[in-house]
Amino acid sequence: MLIQRRAILGASAAMLAAPAIARAQGTPSWASKYPELVFGIIPAENASGVVERYTPFTQYLAKRLGTKVTLRIANDYAAVIEGQRAGNIHIASYGPSSFARALMTGSKITAFAIETNLDGTKGYYSVFYVKKDSPFQKVEDLKGKNLGLVDPNSTSGNNVPRFALNKMGITPEQFFSKVVYTGSHENAVIALNQGTVDMCANWWNDEQESNLLRMSRKGMVKAEDFRIIFKSEQIVNSPMAYLDEMPEDLKAAIRSAVLELATADKAAFDKIYEGKQGPLVAVDNSAYQPIIELNRFVDNLRRRT
Repeated sequence: MLIQRRAILGASAAMLAAPAIARAQGTPSWASKYPELVFGIIPAENASGVVERYTPFTQYLAKRLGTKVTLRIANDYAAVIEGQRAGNIHIASYGPSSFARALMTGSKITAFAIETNLDGTKGYYSVFYVKKDSPFQKVEDLKGKNLGLVDPNSTSGNNVPRFALNKMGITPEQFFSKVVYTGSHENAVIALNQGTVDMCANWWNDEQESNLLRMSRKGMVKAEDFRIIFKSEQIVNSPMAYLDEMPEDLKAAIRSAVLELATADKAAFDKIYEGKQGPLVAVDNSAYQPIIELNRFVDNLRRRT
């Protein structure tokens, strides 16, 4: 699948003037080469929501590293991939499939932190939602209706749904009247709520946390207006990754800061996860090998349609 380079939206509200570097051991060796670090993120929600959620984190990171940290919100998943491959994004938050795609397309990056759930597990699910008052009880009931997906590089919003539909003997472009890429998980739910699509894919952790519940807490929709008609097997949680080319002491400083976030700056951590997830823990690229295989499987499905 061709991945096109897209513009990346700079979130000007998150352009942070970092404090002067003043450490007892002296200026880090990487300071002159990296006077600014860019943290990029995939568009799971609207841009203003991402800025509000992640600005305290970038402020914390700037303070810990003693350098400027800029938050950049991508137009789409491919923009984060291309930004890291080009070396313009130093640290990125990915979904599993977009991270696997970055590795598959030559990005020299390493996953160093993974999200955890409150029970300590490291996985989430893809679900299909329909409106609560709709007549649909199973996916097969939606023949000739409209399906809402998220982004071609979304794990729970595209790849896992396509894998699941294939197991049901369903080719989306043939079974549904229309397959719509909505661009974000929020947009997928909005499309379902407005009737643009009859079923949509989304991420779901458990009964306590999901994209739908986040939207409900923000007053965007009412969670009780929707119901799940399909839930996937568990998917490995999302990673953060940094550029391999960066100095080892800089990567170590980033890694320590991120892994200590939940205790070092609980307010910033809670702003991101709203108290619904556990601390970030260490991970490496090997955890995402199954997702690379999933991407390849879905790529082959697309070539056959």
